[in-house]
Amino acid sequence: MFTGIVTDIGEIVGFTPRSQGQLHRLRIACRYDQTTIADGASIACNGVCLTVVASGVEGSKTWFDVDAAAETLALTTAKRWNVGTRLNLERALKIGDELGGHIVAGHADGVATLVSREDLPDMARFELATTRELARFIATKGSITLDGVSLTVNTVADVTFSVLIIPHTLEVTTIGGWKAGTEVNIEVDLMARYAARLTEMTV
Repeated sequence: MFTGIVTDIGEIVGFTPRSQGQLHRLRIACRYDQTTIADGASIACNGVCLTVVASGVEGSKTWFDVDAAAETLALTTAKRWNVGTRLNLERALKIGDELGGHIVAGHADGVATLVSREDLPDMARFELATTRELARFIATKGSITLDGVSLTVNTVADVTFSVLIIPHTLEVTTIGGWKAGTEVNIEVDLMARYAARLTEMTV
C-alpha cells in the first residue's frame, strides 16, 4: 500500500524487452539508500506498484530493477516508458508511517489524458479526460491518484475532471512537465470503487 506522496523522482537508465515484448525489465536510478531496498520490495513507479528483483549502486546513484508484465503494459503508460523516462517514486507504506495522502494500492486502473493546462499566479490547473467507466468513480473533492501523486479533484463534468496543483508539487514530481496530450496513469479512490460495488450488489 502507498499514500500517493512522492519521495523521489527516478529515471529509467536500462530497458530490456523480454518474452516477445510481453515483459520489460527496467533499471531505474534513484536517490534511495540501496541498503534499504530489499529484493521483493514494492516501489510505486508513476503509480504502478512494481517488485524489485535486483538493486545496486553505480557511481553516486542507486539503481533497482523491476519487471513490467503484460497486464501493466496493457493498462498503463508503461508501454511507452524507455531510457530517459522520469518516474514518480514512492516506497511502500510501513505501519506507523504518516498517511499524508490517501490509501493507494498502486494498481493503476487505466490512463487519463491531459486536455488543458492553465498556469495561474500561485498554482496550475489541469483538466483531464478519462474513460466513462472510470469517470463514474470520480467525485468533486474526492481523492484521485495521477502518476502516483495523491490529488484532490476540483471539478467534474461528464468524463473530464480538473485538479489544482501547488508549486511545491510541481517542483518535486513530474507533473511540472505535463502538457496537453500527456497521458498519465490513473487510480481511482478505493472507497469509491467499493461503494459502487456495494450499490451494484444491493440493486
